[in-house]
Amino acid sequence: MTLMKSLMGAAASLALTAGAALAEPALIFDLGGKFDKSFNEAAHGGAQRWAEETGESYREIELQSEAQREQALRRFAEAGANPIVMVGFAFADALGQVAADYPDTKFTIIDMVVEGDNVRSVVFNEHEGSYLVGMMAAMASKSNTVGFIGGMDIPLIRKFACGYAEGVKAANPDAKVISNMTGTTPAAWNDPVKGSELTKAQISQGADVVYAAAGGTGVGVLQTAADEGILSIGVDSNQNHLHPGKVLTSMTKKVGNAVFEAFSDGADMETGFSVMGLANGGVGYAMDEHNAPLVSAEMQAAVDDAAAKIASGEIKVHDYMSDDSCPALSF
Repeated sequence: MTLMKSLMGAAASLALTAGAALAEPALIFDLGGKFDKSFNEAAHGGAQRWAEETGESYREIELQSEAQREQALRRFAEAGANPIVMVGFAFADALGQVAADYPDTKFTIIDMVVEGDNVRSVVFNEHEGSYLVGMMAAMASKSNTVGFIGGMDIPLIRKFACGYAEGVKAANPDAKVISNMTGTTPAAWNDPVKGSELTKAQISQGADVVYAAAGGTGVGVLQTAADEGILSIGVDSNQNHLHPGKVLTSMTKKVGNAVFEAFSDGADMETGFSVMGLANGGVGYAMDEHNAPLVSAEMQAAVDDAAAKIASGEIKVHDYMSDDSCPALSF
């Protein structure tokens, strides 16, 4: 009997060990889908890079509605996925309900802070990267008027807008910044038609450079800017290639790195709060063959100088999330 118990115990232990070894990570995309050419697609790229480098597989789901957030988290946790990474601030409430129920599962949320012993929260200094592309917009503008088109009107997107406007004013104090948000519901992230309409409206007000921070909606902004003969600025992923010679630059946000690191750390990953900014390569601006003719050496030198000063703390870019104000722009 003692021998039988020992064998049963060993078998159970082996099964648990095998289960842990076979646990796959999981990625939950926000509304807009993994091929939104922006935020979600950056996350997808990080997951794919991990899979290619390790030869391992991961699970994923593209949400179709808000109601699926908690359902997807619980389904993956019940299935043994570990860690589970979710892309976007809107997962905060669902994760707050779910994390404590699965203490042995590690979760990573990108763009929001959620408290929990088994939660890693990754946020970005988007205002810093937006400041840099704002400087570039001001230097490229011939009309002294530039635009910003955000997705859903939330503090996070106002953070982008404020940093952008501050960078514009740093490069040209006389420049005008026009700002519009696409909407107040999650549908604002995936409405390229509305993005196109807002771009045309800003052009009619004199804007000749428009920065889109609007997820899938931004595809419409960049397309219309190219069609109408003005410059655009992409976001999150490097979007320069979408309209070569028409996209001035892209404010890159290394969402893919956050996913890659979470997958690489696996079930043993450290939890807590993590900030990715200019100082640690979390944000930046994109230069490649598609936009090189648009950016002079003087422009790039000015932006690189500002980036170094922001990274060192010499320049402090206002963070809308810190005090709900925006000195460089009125909403």
